[in-house]
Amino acid sequence: IEIYSLHVDCKVTSRFAHTVITSKIVNQANESREATFEVELPKTAFITNFSMSIDGKVYPGIIKEKASAQKEYDTAVSRGQSAGLVKIMDRKLEQFHVSVSVAAASKVTFELMYEELLKRQLGKFELLIKVRPKQLVKHFQIDVHVFEPQGISFLEANSTFMTNELTEALTKVQSETKAHILFKPTIDQQKINPELDETLLDGDFVVRYDVKRGATAGDIQIINGYFVHYFAPHEMPVFPKNVIFVIDRSGSMGGRKIEQTRDALHRILQDLRPEDHFGFITFNNKVVEWKSSLLQATAENVASAAGFVQTLSARGGTDINHALLTAVNLLDKAEGLPERSVSMIILLTDGQPTSGETNVEVIQENIKKAVNGKYSLFCLGFGFDVGYKFLEKMALSNGGIARRIYETADAALQLQGFYEEVATPILMKIEMQYPENAIEGLTKNNFKLFFEGSEIIVSGKIKNDLDVLPVEIKAQSHASDLTLKEEAHVKEKEQVFKNQSYIFGNFIERLWAYLTIQQLLEKSISAQEEDQKALEAQALELSLQYNFVTSLTSMVVTKPAGEQQTELANKPTEAG
Repeated sequence: IEIYSLHVDCKVTSRFAHTVITSKIVNQANESREATFEVELPKTAFITNFSMSIDGKVYPGIIKEKASAQKEYDTAVSRGQSAGLVKIMDRKLEQFHVSVSVAAASKVTFELMYEELLKRQLGKFELLIKVRPKQLVKHFQIDVHVFEPQGISFLEANSTFMTNELTEALTKVQSETKAHILFKPTIDQQKINPELDETLLDGDFVVRYDVKRGATAGDIQIINGYFVHYFAPHEMPVFPKNVIFVIDRSGSMGGRKIEQTRDALHRILQDLRPEDHFGFITFNNKVVEWKSSLLQATAENVASAAGFVQTLSARGGTDINHALLTAVNLLDKAEGLPERSVSMIILLTDGQPTSGETNVEVIQENIKKAVNGKYSLFCLGFGFDVGYKFLEKMALSNGGIARRIYETADAALQLQGFYEEVATPILMKIEMQYPENAIEGLTKNNFKLFFEGSEIIVSGKIKNDLDVLPVEIKAQSHASDLTLKEEAHVKEKEQVFKNQSYIFGNFIERLWAYLTIQQLLEKSISAQEEDQKALEAQALELSLQYNFVTSLTSMVVTKPAGEQQTELANKPTEAG
């Protein structure tokens, strides 16, 4: 079985990335063989299309509601469930895997299409393409086009497998608003050494970039009646933070996990700013406060905390409820904190609650009542024994986010990286206001916090024949209350995209649908049951309308007669 062509074609238009992967395979043997198509794609992406064509006959993947697809599948496969076509690979990627039997001397072409909105983190966007052909490929290429009307401020392309020879296969052409990256290694350039038919291409191919930002109230783009508004202020004073680290030291955290936690906390302590205040609570079945009040992050206090962190050891049960309530209480009774400051609780745990209150619903209720919107709660779940759904719901109900920390060698860096993302809040209570009568289907437009290096994105449909779209942003910065105003001339904005050959015309509409689905699903996690149903119904309708494989839809892949005929591609979620 020979892969004679593998093309990755990616178009990024104003952060929205549309990727098509095409693999052409021929069976050189004189009997039928299994051909496999395996692609790793970002977890944040939605698959939107898949097809196989075998000797000219096309077998498309059809996206349906998950429950009805499952029913159809179960009927077709009475001999029980085969694993779906998509599974989580690691922290960033999931894998799509399908194989089909190919007759002697026959050819098959696989094509997979997915879309995602690139998220700005720590000052840059990252487009990740996983490369793992597992054999030398005659026609191999990665072709990336970027178009950013705001202008590209910097752009780099590199990979984890680059050699001097492979660098020669990489070209990058860049103008003010566009970039084209082409990576097209010959068979010889792909080889680990000239004697062996082994490929060097195994790893990540990454394009990182950022855009220029002029206008204070962000940048508005409009096409075919849909708008997107990007807002990422910079060079603003940072709010002092009051942060409490709530650290699980139950028995299961023993060994490498507690070492990595100590290592990460050690580095995080060095990153605290002098005006920040901080505290530590550690817990197993008992809850221990390092100090009875928050301390300012002076050199002396940080050194003392570093000494304490070194002594962390792991044994006993897990009382998450009492630990978090203690943290909330510590913030509630804190005195002498800076007037304009941001308070947050960062929980790190690797297990289910086993001591004290163990009913997760009661814990969620208790914490929500205690926090009462005053603070942000971030939940980090270490490994795969955590109740991730429980942590996610708790974080989203209290103005934060949850993240899984993978038990790999870089766990300490994952922890530190998460902290860096939330370390520099520069705005709070951000409201993005648009004329109510002129906009419908508006995505989330008020945000609790804005962190330096990230980006706020709001999208919606413009009703009627609006000539000018006025925007007002209200927010609190460390120095003052802000009101920023901007107006976008609809016709003028639409011109920007008119003559761009490689732009798919409805990309802002698809971006709007992608963002809306993501937000509806996120909202449903912390919603009451009856609201949950309504949110999911809305997300399902959009997933079907725009052909996205989301957690509510499945793609039914039908194969030629004689094989197991139907297989399902479902989107795996972090909560499993």
